[in-house]
Amino acid sequence: MQIVACYSNKGGVGKTATTVNLAYAFAASGRNTLLCDLDPQGASGFYFRIKPSQKLTEARFFEDAERFVKSIRGSDYDNLDILPANMNFRDFDIFLSHMKDTRSRLKKALKAVKNDYDVVLLDCPPNISILSENVFRAADAIVIPVIPTTLSQRTFEQLLEFFQQHDLSTKRIHAFFSMVQGAKTLHGEMIVELTRNYPKQIMAAKIPFASEIERMGITRAPVLATTPNSPAGKAYQALFDELIERI
Repeated sequence: MQIVACYSNKGGVGKTATTVNLAYAFAASGRNTLLCDLDPQGASGFYFRIKPSQKLTEARFFEDAERFVKSIRGSDYDNLDILPANMNFRDFDIFLSHMKDTRSRLKKALKAVKNDYDVVLLDCPPNISILSENVFRAADAIVIPVIPTTLSQRTFEQLLEFFQQHDLSTKRIHAFFSMVQGAKTLHGEMIVELTRNYPKQIMAAKIPFASEIERMGITRAPVLATTPNSPAGKAYQALFDELIERI
């Protein structure tokens, strides 16, 4: 079972839209896929029309394998299941701070489904915390959307610094440019600069700023399911194909 985390320490960069489309792409490729939403806002579950399970508290998530499994819901798509988040997830850090083996608790929790899925996608909240460090240690690959702006560059570099300071391998980081607007000179300049500075971490795929992605909140479906031949759909497919080659 591979664990792929979609993460950014900056909000509003297209993280959840990426998670949803990658989960769909993994499932469409024939892999049994679980999307595990760790963000208490529950946007991934919303996109797939899945209501949260209020019975899955932070304690049950990490200590009750039976309840963890029972909280998984099927989606409208073959090979794709969802573990929806709920507002109890906002207390994950407080709960984890009182547990033994704090940094490895997420990986232990996910063992409950290791025989059922080929891939687990993690939609992560936008912060650096005890939970996110659990994600960094559990994931085989960490997919990071980066808007080509100076502020997004700064947060990406802060993340790389965090990895180095905590003896985490940056080889698992697979970043890509998100919400790209070709008409903006700054975007073009930042893409060239970041690709030059971090050639091993930055992927070639670029997700455009597109209405199809914005409309996911209305269609409540992945772009790859509704408009796969649109520029955004083709970009997400290219991201998936490149990610598969890398991992």
